[in-house]
Amino acid sequence: MAKEETPSVSRDLQELQRRLGLLLESFQNNSKVVAFMKSPVGRFLDRHPFLALTVLMFVTMSAIPVGFFLLIVVLTSLGALMGAILLEGLVISVFGLSLLCVLCGLGFLSLALSGIAMMSYVVVSCLMSYWFSPSRPPTLQNANVDCQLAMKFTGSEKLGL
Repeated sequence: MAKEETPSVSRDLQELQRRLGLLLESFQNNSKVVAFMKSPVGRFLDRHPFLALTVLMFVTMSAIPVGFFLLIVVLTSLGALMGAILLEGLVISVFGLSLLCVLCGLGFLSLALSGIAMMSYVVVSCLMSYWFSPSRPPTLQNANVDCQLAMKFTGSEKLGL
C-alpha cells in the first residue's frame, strides 16, 4: 500500500512545488517588490534572510498591540477634549510603557519563532530531499527490512558464520 501511495505523493509534491514556484515568480515580478529589492534595505534583507523573517514576524505580531495603543490614544484624546487632561497624560504614559514591554516581548518571541521556523525548514527540506531523492536506490525505500537485514548480517559476522 505504501508503494502505491509514493508516486501519488511524489506527483502531488511536484505539483505543489510547481504552484509555489509560480506564486513566488509572480511576487518577484511585481513592480513594487522589484523596486523594494533594489533599495538598500531590500538588498540588506536579501543578504540576511533570518533577519528578514524575524522582522516579518515582529511586524505581523506587533500590529494588534500597536493598534490597541492607538485606539487608547484616540479615546483618551477624545476624553481630553472633554476636560480630563491630567488623566490623558497618565493613561498614555501607562499604556505607552505597557506597549514598550509588549513590543520587547514580541521582539524576543519573533526572534525565537523565526529561529524555530528556520531550523524546521532546514530539517524538513533535508528529510524531503532524502526521502524523495531520485538517486536513492529502491532497496533503501523500506528502512525496516534493511535495518533488520543489516542487524542479521552483522550478527552472523560476530558469530563467525
